[in-house]
Amino acid sequence: MKTWFITGASRGFGRIWAEAALDRGDRVAATARDPETLRPLLDAHGDAVLPLRLDVTDRTGVTAAVRSAAETFGRLDVVVNNAGYGLFGMVEETTEEQARAQLDTNLFGPLWVTQAALPYLRAQGSGHILQVSSLGGLAAFPTLGLYNASKWALEGMSEALAQEVAPFGIHVTLVEPGPYGTDWSGASAVHTEPLPAYEPVRAARRAGASARTPQDARDTAAVVLELVDTDAPPLRLFLGTYPYPVVEAAYRKRLDTWNDWRHLASRA
Repeated sequence: MKTWFITGASRGFGRIWAEAALDRGDRVAATARDPETLRPLLDAHGDAVLPLRLDVTDRTGVTAAVRSAAETFGRLDVVVNNAGYGLFGMVEETTEEQARAQLDTNLFGPLWVTQAALPYLRAQGSGHILQVSSLGGLAAFPTLGLYNASKWALEGMSEALAQEVAPFGIHVTLVEPGPYGTDWSGASAVHTEPLPAYEPVRAARRAGASARTPQDARDTAAVVLELVDTDAPPLRLFLGTYPYPVVEAAYRKRLDTWNDWRHLASRA
């Protein structure tokens, strides 16, 4: 039996993974901004579920929620930083408020949860932190500049974190999904006020998106359960095969560019 702490458990990956963990007999502290959305979990699984109201941008609230979960269940085995959303729009269009809100949720939220959970994980000498990143944490795309920024920052922070906490028996995995059928680009999304000058860029992105068939997010549940049961989990794990050619091309282009300009770099 494992004890999970999952942010953003009201829908999407968070809800699917919470249900999968509970169905196999694990315990879950499930958080959401509106805890009423968690009532079906409570009705189905009773005391195995601890529903918690949580906005991950509220650091004080995060600390209290993590403490409540640890005190209720006696330990924390898997901490899933899943809460987040997509900000769609050009960099030029993005307001300061939108940019700060994106980073507050997608970067600072996982930071606050991680900091709150680590004392418990260190004390027990074990634990696994899952940081829900994205293909957009490894490659950047037009209309997603600030979302990319939040996930690239999460990737860098988590890579350092993994090295810092390994001596305590704590694992960190960046889960990097490709396109799945969640509401990430639907009800959860925020959009900038469009500037007409960028309409050709926006149209090209719409055409590319319409050509893709999102995978069923429920297919990720068994993979995530196997991941958290692995004795030596990886630092990074793609969900789905879609990210492979995209990231391989992006990294190849970076290496080619660095090498093409080595003659200039060597003069610095």
